[in-house]
Amino acid sequence: MADVTVSIGGRIYPLSCRDGDEARVAELAGELASKAEGLTRSLGPMSEARLLLMAGLMVADELHDLRQSKLADWVTPPAPAGHGTVDSHAAQAQLDDLAARAEALVDRLGGQNGASHPDASHPGASHPGG
Repeated sequence: MADVTVSIGGRIYPLSCRDGDEARVAELAGELASKAEGLTRSLGPMSEARLLLMAGLMVADELHDLRQSKLADWVTPPAPAGHGTVDSHAAQAQLDDLAARAEALVDRLGGQNGASHPDASHPGASHPGG
């Protein structure tokens, strides 16, 4: 086993991984750290748990949308040349639906501004319901 130390949201996390996976773990942690930094800039300080939860939800949402997009590619075969109108309308409807879901998620995450929570000034504190 190899050891990797990553930093997310200003905190240091020592992790273990398979030998040879250190760079990949560090890269993935960097992506999560980027999400966490964006959340902190947008919403202000919040507890460690809330920050990691929200960053994880953002990554999960991206993954879900990617999977749905790939699934749509597999389920909907390309239309023959000259007959793409119906498929392009269906594809546009799917894109509109995905965009609406993404906007709803952003609204939900934005509405949970950690700065207004009592635990915002105490990153390790917890409170009922969050």
